[in-house]
Amino acid sequence: MEITNSIRKLVKSLGDSRHRNEQRLFVAEGEKCVTETLGAFKLKYLFATRRWIEENQGVAKRFGAVAATSDDISRMSQLKAPRPVIAVYEMPEETNRPELSNNQLVLALDRIQDPGNLGTIIRIADWFGIKTILASEDTVDRFNPKVVQATMGAIGRVSIIYCDLSSTLAELSESMPVYGTFLDGDDIYHTDLTGNGIIVMGNEGNGISDQVSSSVNRRLFIPPYPADASTVESLNVSMATAITVAEFRRRNSR
Repeated sequence: MEITNSIRKLVKSLGDSRHRNEQRLFVAEGEKCVTETLGAFKLKYLFATRRWIEENQGVAKRFGAVAATSDDISRMSQLKAPRPVIAVYEMPEETNRPELSNNQLVLALDRIQDPGNLGTIIRIADWFGIKTILASEDTVDRFNPKVVQATMGAIGRVSIIYCDLSSTLAELSESMPVYGTFLDGDDIYHTDLTGNGIIVMGNEGNGISDQVSSSVNRRLFIPPYPADASTVESLNVSMATAITVAEFRRRNSR
């Protein structure tokens, strides 16, 4: 296969959400991110330098890697420092109707805007065995290249469902506990936590919206240490997610 100018332009254009949605394609870059996602999504193209192909002959042969020059990679890459391998995947079919069992622990994201935060949260979910994330429709696109890169391959193992979050949680709250983090919540370290339920994390600047918070039936707070210390105003949402999920898992792994 020849890497034509039109192919280079196509891959480069996938940094833009409009082009991703039109083509139904997205990119993953770098050794870790690509090797962790190969097999998780339907592969369209796999471009790599000859050196990478030589060092990864089994993977390259299995997935039909196409040799690319460093200039080719640079012209297709979304990164400031391009990596030696780029995968182009087909987007999977979307669903906005989550099918959850009552024994699951699920994350719900309300208007997360920063790609790095979303990617890190997906990676946290993967580490702590959370397989499903619900996301409001105005949460950043999971196939944004910065999101994909930040997941380090976890995007292939965690399902992200975009939905009308307020109505979805209102329905689910009838049968599952719905937790949310608030400054006026109960101390997470001295509150009963179940092994199942939904944990809602809010927007970076504004927290959980009023519409979504109306479905939260258990309000939590991550206290500073010591309690009366003068500290930063709040935690970054991905940091708060890690602390919250870790406490749920610690409490229910005994």
